[in-house]
Formats: sequence, structure tokens, C-alpha cells
Amino acid sequence: MRLLMLGGTEFVGRAVVEAALARGWDVTVFHRGRHEPPAGVRSLYGDRTAPDGLAALAGTEEEWDVVVDTWSAAPRVVRDSARLLAGRARRYVYVSSCSVYAWPPAAGYDEDGPVVEGASADAEQTDYARDKRGGELAVLEAFGAERALLVRAGLILGPYENIGRLPWWLDRMARGGPVLAPGPRELPLQYVDVRDLAEWTLGAVEAGAEGAYNVISPSGHATMGALLDACVQVAGGPAAGAAEGPAELRWTDPEVVLAAGIEPWIQLPVWVPPGSESYDAMHQADVSRAVRDGLRCRPVAETVADTWSWLQDIGGTAPQRPDRPVVGLDPSVEAKVLGG
Repeated sequence: MRLLMLGGTEFVGRAVVEAALARGWDVTVFHRGRHEPPAGVRSLYGDRTAPDGLAALAGTEEEWDVVVDTWSAAPRVVRDSARLLAGRARRYVYVSSCSVYAWPPAAGYDEDGPVVEGASADAEQTDYARDKRGGELAVLEAFGAERALLVRAGLILGPYENIGRLPWWLDRMARGGPVLAPGPRELPLQYVDVRDLAEWTLGAVEAGAEGAYNVISPSGHATMGALLDACVQVAGGPAAGAAEGPAELRWTDPEVVLAAGIEPWIQLPVWVPPGSESYDAMHQADVSRAVRDGLRCRPVAETVADTWSWLQDIGGTAPQRPDRPVVGLDPSVEAKVLGG
């Protein structure tokens, strides 16, 4: 298989490239040259947002079995790439998002749920939901439904994360001391390890899958307790040398967290209070179609441990995408809620 990866040097794109190389695929990575791609790929350089930014792609007569694209800003960028490649690639995979569903999605929503209105393949950057839906429309217009695979991901965790969610929790455990743990402990979570997302995507390509798929774990694959326990296990124990002593989870009722003015998802990454519209959207999607077609999700302890190992390998500081907000809770706010 010949893969053209648009991006491919960070987080999801990098995981896709590594998975493809492990399968013996021939991989070309089109990127801006800001980060080194994995060894074993061919690089083409260009900035998709710039005039003539696709010149390196336009100037080659190469053809590919599949294009994978993770773009999440102006849909017109996806449109231009898809139009250029429509005659030179058999299929186009767009890594989209469950954010494309009309708000608020009901608990248990599936791929047939209503999507946001007002999206366009020709649009400049607007908001995340419409940008992702516009990207989907761009692929569908250029490749048609039978040659397009729309991977609607939810929360993505794992090595190479450049959003900061799991790295923040790991860093917090490493600091040690009492940790504000937002409850309930048994709160079911829904996420996907970036490597499982990559493996499913390539397997779906090989199987000829088409259309939209919600690609995240079944709700309850892990719980908030299992996630934070795993973080304590690898980063917050006595052997970790935590400055304030071993990390100690202090489970706190959602009402107390919200009354303190703490913003779910942003200040306490991953967590949103049960019973809220955000919880149904983030952790209650129907993923039976992806599971039927091969989605397998590794244990949360493995995701956490591998992310911690990666952080140590790069010096302990995770990369941060400049277009995403910095996440995490100020220590003084945490201490106040815990009575410190």
C-alpha cells in the first residue's frame, strides 16, 4: 500500500505513519518541515495555507492508494488538497471529530445523527465543529462517498499528545501531594489511544470501509478512577521522587468542583460532570459500527504508562499546539478546594 500522509510529524499523523510503516506500507509525508517525521518515509515539503503551497504535490506524478488528512482549521485547505489528489489517489481518509454533530447530541448518538449547519467546503476558519464538517464535505465533494472514509474521533490520548490533557495529569501526579480528583470515581469515560485509532484507520482502509465512523472506545472502557489510578501508579508513587510526597487522590463531588468555578475539560482535563450535555457529547457516543469493523482498545494502564515513558524520553515537557488552549488547574485553586 502506498500512503500519502498530509502532516505526519505530530500526534495523530505520526501515529498513522508509524502504524503504516510497521505494516510495510510505502509512506510519503507532506509537511512543512518544522518537525522530523519518523525514519523510513519520503518527505515532500509545503505549507497548505500558502499560495502555491501544494506545489510539491502538484509537481510529482506519483499516485497513492490512500491519502490520510487530519486538518482541523479552514476547510478550503482540505478542499484544495482533495481536488488536487482526486485523480491520483484511490481513497481519501479524513480524521474528523464527533464535534461535527449538532449540539447537543443525545446520549447514544450514532453516525446518522444530525450534523452542524452552516459548514462549507469553501470556508475560511470559523469554529472547530464547522471546520471539521467543512473538511468532511470537501472530501466528499472531491472523492465521492464511495472513496471517502470519515473517521470521527472523540477524545484522543496517548504518546505524542500535543493538546496537554493526559500529560497534565501525569505531571500533576509527579508533583505529588493531595490531588483534586473530580468524581464520581466510577464515572465512565470514552476515549481512544492514538495508536488504536491509527491501527483501526489503516485496517479500515485495507477492508475497503467507507462513510462515517465514530472511532472512540465504548463508554466505560475506562473510568475516571481507573485513569487517575494509572497516573498515580506510574508518576505519583514514592519511587517517583514527588516533591510533595506521593500523590494522594482526593475524590471530590462534581457539585463541589463546579461551585468552585472550575471549568470542566479545560481546567480538569478529560472530566466533565455526569448528567451534563457535555458528558453525553464527550463520553456517550455509539461506537458499535467501529467495534463491528475491528476497533480494539488497549487497557488504560498501557496508554498511561506509554505516555509517561514518552514524556520522560523527551525531557518531561509535552509539546503544545499553539491553536489549542493550555489546560490544567492552578495549584492555588486546587489547594483552596481541598481546604489547604
